[in-house]
Amino acid sequence: MTTTFSGSDRPELREAIEEIVESGFFAVSLRVHDEQGAWAGSAGVAELGGTARPPVDGHARIGSNTKTFTATLVLRLVAEGRVELDAPAAGYLPELGLDPRITVRMLLQHTSGLFNFTGEVYDDGSIVHGIPVPYGATGKEWLERRFHTYRPEELVRLALSKPARFEPGTGWSYSNTNYVMARLLIEKVTGRPLAEEMRRQILEPLGLSGTVVPDASPDLPEPHAHVYYRHEDAGRQETIDITRHNPSWVSTGGDMISTSRDLATFISALTRGALLPAPLLAEMCAPRATGLPGMGYGLGVFVQTTECGGTVITHNGGTVGSAALMYSTPDGAKTLTGVLNWVDDAGLSIGAAFGKAQRRLVKEVFC
Repeated sequence: MTTTFSGSDRPELREAIEEIVESGFFAVSLRVHDEQGAWAGSAGVAELGGTARPPVDGHARIGSNTKTFTATLVLRLVAEGRVELDAPAAGYLPELGLDPRITVRMLLQHTSGLFNFTGEVYDDGSIVHGIPVPYGATGKEWLERRFHTYRPEELVRLALSKPARFEPGTGWSYSNTNYVMARLLIEKVTGRPLAEEMRRQILEPLGLSGTVVPDASPDLPEPHAHVYYRHEDAGRQETIDITRHNPSWVSTGGDMISTSRDLATFISALTRGALLPAPLLAEMCAPRATGLPGMGYGLGVFVQTTECGGTVITHNGGTVGSAALMYSTPDGAKTLTGVLNWVDDAGLSIGAAFGKAQRRLVKEVFC
């Protein structure tokens, strides 16, 4: 396999992404900034049946990395004195009828207990969906409705119509609803659309020209690797190009588009303290127990202990058919960002290989 790369040759990184492609991904791009300088490379193909390599710095849907951008924006409003972290979220959004015990901090930390509209997974393994999603029993319905537009208020009200997972502040449960609520809060406080405020506060100051808040647009800017979904139709397996789809089904839980270069610039600037005052950055990176091995959750970031005992600040983002990786040391000096593409399906059959790929790359770069 031939790897496209830039920077000084790093055979161990080339080998890692080539092996990840062999494990079931058709496109992988990776960017590393460390004491050896900057390296970026890609392996696989940009399109099934094609021969062109994936773009080294192509656009991709970054999934839940959106949450880190959104949390940073909320915390910048906290720094400006326009939002109080421990104030009731209902004070900013009185029209929603929120439990007054839910604070802004709880939204950012996933401790609100709010039902997750993309699917609440309970301890007994049962799943209750709020809307059709690409996985499980609703996969085919999502595929058929992939250009449907959901409005953020619609998703939030749907979630609020369902029973809460737990009393506010008494547990931890990952919920996209929290971050759609954060979007509504940002828009209420600033009087601007989220996309405009994100550009003003974060994207333009950092020069993140490849990063987009798409709202309901189905388009993915060029260049990019394609995205596919496999499903059964009349007893036959069919693979469909879903590169274009409306991301409003997940909204601010994971709709943004970016590049590995922009993600590296963003996470390094954030962890270096270029976006937030030191006390707020410390609060953002103070982990709350999640029950996940080696993982705590701060405000829009995971705080992960590596296999070699180090700490990385991270928030990977998986969306249908692709995932974006974003890791940094706490001082911003070393970063790993990248994009993996695969042929997705309702059973998320790539899951085990994805976990293995993440562990391989983190160990290679940070250990």
